[in-house]
Parts: sequence; C-alpha cells; structure tokens
Amino acid sequence: EGMAQMIFPREKICMDWQQRQRPGAGLFNLGNTCYINVILQCLTYTPPLANYLLSHEHSQTCQQQGFCMMCTMEAHVRKVLCSSASTILPAAVLKDLKFIGEEFEYGRQENAYEFLRCTLSAMHRACLSSRRDLDVSLQETTIIHQIFGGFMKSRVTCLSCQAVVDSYKAFLDVSLDIRAASSLTTVLEDCVTPKQLDQKECFRCGRCKRKAAASKVVTVHRAPRVLTLCLERADQWTGTKINKFVEYPEYLDLRPYMSDRAGEPLLCSLYAIVVHSGDTCLEGHFLCYTKASNGLWYKMDDESVDNCDIHTVLGQQAYLLFYAR
Repeated sequence: EGMAQMIFPREKICMDWQQRQRPGAGLFNLGNTCYINVILQCLTYTPPLANYLLSHEHSQTCQQQGFCMMCTMEAHVRKVLCSSASTILPAAVLKDLKFIGEEFEYGRQENAYEFLRCTLSAMHRACLSSRRDLDVSLQETTIIHQIFGGFMKSRVTCLSCQAVVDSYKAFLDVSLDIRAASSLTTVLEDCVTPKQLDQKECFRCGRCKRKAAASKVVTVHRAPRVLTLCLERADQWTGTKINKFVEYPEYLDLRPYMSDRAGEPLLCSLYAIVVHSGDTCLEGHFLCYTKASNGLWYKMDDESVDNCDIHTVLGQQAYLLFYAR
C-alpha cells in the first residue's frame, strides 16, 4: 500500500472517457477468430485502458525490440476508435498470436477467457520489458495491474486455539463456479463464506504445534479499478457446458465481499460482457456487448455493431463480466 516507488502511479489513471464519440469499427472474423475479437472489443471499451493507449504514452518511450503487446494494442485501439472504416482487420494481433500465447493456433476455435488472460499478461510483460529484475510487489504496479489488479486475502483460523494466519495474493481476474448458483451475488456470497478445510488440506498450527482442524475465508482485500469475472461454463467433472442464466446486476456493490465490510459502498458498473453461444464449450461462437464512450450499449458480433438496450445486456447467459469502479 505505502509503496514509494511505482512503475505506473495509481493517481494517473483516468476512469472516465477523455473523449466521447460513437462506437468504433467492427472486426473481421478470419475463421474461428471470434474469441480474439470479443476480447479486443472489451479491452477497447475499457475507459482507463483506452485513455492511456490513445495518449501514446507507451509507444513514445517504448524500447522493446520486436513484439510489444502494448504497442500492438495502442495501434489497434486507435484504429478501431479513430478510423472512418466500419470494419477493420486486427492484423497485428493475428500475426503475433504465438507471442500472446503459445497455445493459440491460427484458425482454431480457442477460449476467450484464456485469450484475455494471455493478452493482459503479454501487456504486463511489455510494461516491464527491460525491468524484469524488479521485486514482485513493484512488478504489480504496471498500468495493467493498476487497472485490472486487486488483492485477495485468505485467512485460516485454527479451530482449536483460534490463531489466525493471513496471506495475500494479487489477481487480474476472478473465476467463479456457477453450478449451484442462480445469481452473481449468491456466488460471491458463497465465495466469502468461511469453509472448513478438509483433511487433505490439513492445517499445521504454529501455536498448537500440530495439525488441527481449521476454517478458511477468502475476501477481497483491495478491489481492482476494473473487475473481470469469469462465470465458469465448463463443468469440471463432466466437461459439458453449463447453459443456464445467472442473474447479474448493472451496478455491483463490492463492499459485502471486502475484508473490511464497514464503510461506504464500493460501487462498480457493468460496461462489457462476453457471451458464448453453442451447445458445447469446444465449438460455437463468441460475441460481446459493450458500452461505448457515448454511454450507449452495442452488440458487437464480429463485423456488426448494433444498438441495444441494457435489458438485452442483462438478459444474456454471460461468460465474462467487466465492471468498472
């Protein structure tokens, strides 16, 4: 928290659009590239990221030789939002797919969530470029961590002597098990409910000096500026797709899920979602709904960009949800 040194200062992040305009271009699908298109669109309409990329701050000082994901995204966002074309080809991203994630193969349908994680990771690495020797806490202050990153707190309590052990972990997204849930808030409430550790995860208590029964609770210690949630739609046990509606709000208060539950509400508003249509996880199609800088919602399905309303957005079987504070 009280870090003197940061790669990118938190206070330089601007959460509101610095220029308001109609939505930008749609993206050509070159055969099974919809998983790339939806993530590029959701990131393009992430206000703090778009503001930064449109400022050219990165490319003006970038000394990266060869592939740089920040430079690639900067050029892409500029092309989408500032060109007069109604559809563009994300050529640079497609060309450098292997650098983004070596598991991605051109022409094969891949998972949008994996592509999001690899894209953010590649952008984060580009921000570190020549500074890989920094300690971990400093590495977690790139613009990517300052926008998408938060910290989870895990508290394990020994049930025989009540001693507590706290640990903290940075995250850029949160994956949620929706098998038993009908709404996002019930999933999140379940996440922050204390659970008794089973014997396999047995806890060795430092005070009792022996293995003891324990309970564990995970809470959000520091909320990210942009919260990215994945509603896991692949059943881990059967591999089948979970096709069901899980209710999610336009405005989400994170306060009930924080380590510190007292205090003001911590409101986030929905600005993008990714939807997967299809009966199985291995095939089908990805599309997204995003809120443009003019405050209006659009359905973005590869080449097409069409107006829609918030009721349509909130009625989808969402796979990824993007909330901004």
